[in-house]
Amino acid sequence: MKKLILAILLFSIGFSVFSQSEFNKWSLETNFGFNKAMAPLTPGYLSPSLNIGHLDLGVRYMFNEKFGLKADGGFGSFSEVKGESPEFKTNYLRANIQGVINLGRVMNFESFSRKIGLLGHFGGGFGRMSFEETILNTAPDYHYNIISGLTGQFKLGTRVALTSDLSMIYNGRQTYTFDGNTFNSDVQPTDPTQNPYVHAPGTWWTATVGLSFYLGSSDEHADWYIATDKYATKAELASQISGIKDMLKDSDGDGIPDYLDKEPNTPVGARVNTQGVTLDSDNDGTPDHIDKCPFIPGPASTNGCPIQEIKEEVDFLKKAINEGYVNVYFAFDSDNPLSYSISSAHYIANFLKRNPGVSLEVKGYADELGSDDYNIKLSERRAKAVYTIIISSGIDSARISYKGYGEDTSVDKSSADARQLARRTSFEIK
Repeated sequence: MKKLILAILLFSIGFSVFSQSEFNKWSLETNFGFNKAMAPLTPGYLSPSLNIGHLDLGVRYMFNEKFGLKADGGFGSFSEVKGESPEFKTNYLRANIQGVINLGRVMNFESFSRKIGLLGHFGGGFGRMSFEETILNTAPDYHYNIISGLTGQFKLGTRVALTSDLSMIYNGRQTYTFDGNTFNSDVQPTDPTQNPYVHAPGTWWTATVGLSFYLGSSDEHADWYIATDKYATKAELASQISGIKDMLKDSDGDGIPDYLDKEPNTPVGARVNTQGVTLDSDNDGTPDHIDKCPFIPGPASTNGCPIQEIKEEVDFLKKAINEGYVNVYFAFDSDNPLSYSISSAHYIANFLKRNPGVSLEVKGYADELGSDDYNIKLSERRAKAVYTIIISSGIDSARISYKGYGEDTSVDKSSADARQLARRTSFEIK
C-alpha cells in the first residue's frame, strides 16, 4: 500500500515539474468530525448517530480544473450510546487512493458564485480495526474498503478553503462486528471464541469539516480556476491602450479619428462626412465651408456662387433645408451632437443671419430602439441641444423653436446604418 501511494505521488510530482500550468495543482487537506458505525453490530450494541472522534489527512493533485487524484488516511474510534448500550471502543485506521472530480466546474457553479465549490471522490484502500472492550480477545482485524463521498467547499482566499465532507465507507472481508464482540457472520459458532472464518461486509460513514491548503506559485488553484478569467499583463494592457490612443487621434479636429479619416488634414471648421471627407454639396469644386452658395453650383472666383445673381436663393435653400439635406447627427442614446455634424447647426445660424425675416423649427428624432415615451423625450433633448447651439451664435430665440418627434418611421429598422441616420435633428423653415 505504501509503495503504491509513493509511486503515485512521485509520478504526480514529476508530471507537475515538467509541465507548465496557469493554476496550482497541489493541496493539503485536514478534516475533523463525526463517524457512525452502521452495521454490523452485535445485537444489543448501539453506536451514536453523531459520534465525534474522526480525523483524516490527505494530499490532493489535480491534473486539470476538473479531475484529480488524492491519497488520504483517516483514524478514530467507534463507541457505544451512553446508557443504552454495553460499552465498547473500537479504534480504526484507513488509507485510500481516490479519484476526484470537481463537480463545481462540471456544473458551472461559477455562473452563480465564485466562492462555492463541490468535489466528488471515489476510491479504494485498506483498513484496520482494533478492539479495547471485547469478549473475544481478538487480534486486529484487517480488511479492504471502498469509499465515496462529496466535499463542499467555501473559498476563504487564494490559499485556503473551508470544506465539509460526507463519506460512506464499505469494508470488505470484515471479520468482526464494529464493537468486536461477535464474528461478522450470520451463523455464530457454538464456541463464541472460535473464529468461523466467515467474512462479510461492514458499512460506516463520516461527516467532517476542515480546511484545504493550496500549494504553488500561481494565483489560483485548479478548484477555482476558470480559463476565461485570464487577464492581460500590465505591459500588454499598456501596449493595447497605447494602440487605441493612436487609433483615436484626430489630427485635423474634424471629429473623425485618423484611422477612419480619409482626409486627415481637412481645415478647421470644414464640414465632413462620416469618413472625414470634405463636403461639397453642389459638386462645384468649392467645399461647403468656404462656399457661400453651398447648394448652388458656381465657380471658385465667386466663392462658389453663380456669376448671375440668384434672386430665389432663400426659396432654394429653404427647399434644401426642409427636405432634410442639412442635419445634425447623434450617437446612440445621446443628446450630444456628433462632432463632424455640428457644422450643420452653424450653417443654419449663418443662413438665418443672412435672412433676418426667416424663422424655423428644430425637429428632433430617434431610432426605433426604446419605448415611445422615452424616444419622445430623447428626441426633444436632441432638438433643444441644437436649438441652444443656434441661439448661442446670436440668433434671436423668437425666430426659432424646437420639438421632439420621437421615432423616425421613415428608415429601415433592420439596418444599423439607417438607424444612425434616424438619430438626428432636421430643420423646417416656416
